Amino acid sequence: MITNDQLLEKIHLVVEKLMNLGGYDYNKDKNVSSTDTKKGLIQRDFGIEEWDWPQGVGLYGLYRLQEFYGDGRYLPFFEKWYSGHQKKGLPSKNINTTAPFLPLSFLYESLDNPEEFYNLCAQRADWLINDLPKTPDNGFQHVTSAIGNRDGVSLNDGQIWVDTLFMSVLFLNRMGYISGNTLWKDEALHQFLVHIKYLFDKQTGLFHHGFSFERMDNFGGIFWCRGNSWFTYGIMEYLDTCAEGLDKGVRAFLTDTFKSQALALLRLQSPSGLWNTVLTDDSSYGEVSGSAAIAAGLLRGVKAGILDGTYKAAADRAIEAICANISEDGTVLNVSAGTGIGMDSDHYKNIALMPMAYGQALTLTALYEALDKE
Repeated sequence: MITNDQLLEKIHLVVEKLMNLGGYDYNKDKNVSSTDTKKGLIQRDFGIEEWDWPQGVGLYGLYRLQEFYGDGRYLPFFEKWYSGHQKKGLPSKNINTTAPFLPLSFLYESLDNPEEFYNLCAQRADWLINDLPKTPDNGFQHVTSAIGNRDGVSLNDGQIWVDTLFMSVLFLNRMGYISGNTLWKDEALHQFLVHIKYLFDKQTGLFHHGFSFERMDNFGGIFWCRGNSWFTYGIMEYLDTCAEGLDKGVRAFLTDTFKSQALALLRLQSPSGLWNTVLTDDSSYGEVSGSAAIAAGLLRGVKAGILDGTYKAAADRAIEAICANISEDGTVLNVSAGTGIGMDSDHYKNIALMPMAYGQALTLTALYEALDKE
């Protein structure tokens, strides 16, 4: 069993690496090959300096750690990051560039010009409701940043992705609760229900990566580790934010879906303690970022009384495996790069393994949840 001191030692290494991941060469994305993009080798995803989903998840993990310490030790970093982007100008509005707004919705009161940052959050929440393209059943279409053009978008027409729940819906729900805006809260709930409707697989208890309304299918029907982890951790964040604000029947539905997924994940944990990047393919590699978010979600489920001690033991095994994948300089190893939807297992197995802000952050989140806070 790893002690608090050992966890904190790992945490400090991971944090320093996260905050010093540096920038990127955006010009490389302008001429990137289709082979590289299929492997997830997109420059904007690397480092901590761009405003996009890897950095948004990274900042969220850093915020959670600051919350554990109960002080403002990372506020200068947050201030510099958000103020710098505000002066520079934000990239195109899409699902993935909404991710940095989740940590901002927790932090804005502690930053200089809090009213300005709150208004920025409110404007993005309104944009999600009124201007983001929607699929049939009014799902949030998974619009992403264009490769090589920070002001452009890739529409992904008629597609919903499980990633959207973490990248945009958690933020919208958070804004609904801090503002008392019922429209925002209701829409966040609607998005969770729509994504469950089209992505949850009743036979396995797992989540598909996406659904296409043009194809009317779940693409290749592959059960991707990190995609599943967005729900495992995201649903607990959602339920905690809602607290007593959810109808009991709706809460029971969401909780039961989480329990079904958790049971499926329990059965699929590999002997290493990690989960494979294709959950149902033992020949695929153990992937650390998805395993970290799964472990964090399971630990939160146990603390909430939703899951029993069997899941705590599974999460503890994962934590040990995750710690073994942290290098001496704090780099989290065996993290798959950004992953588009694929039609077969090989697509996911061929994604490059790279140091990523979200790999650092999700590891932080898992280690934070594993700490004995008594």
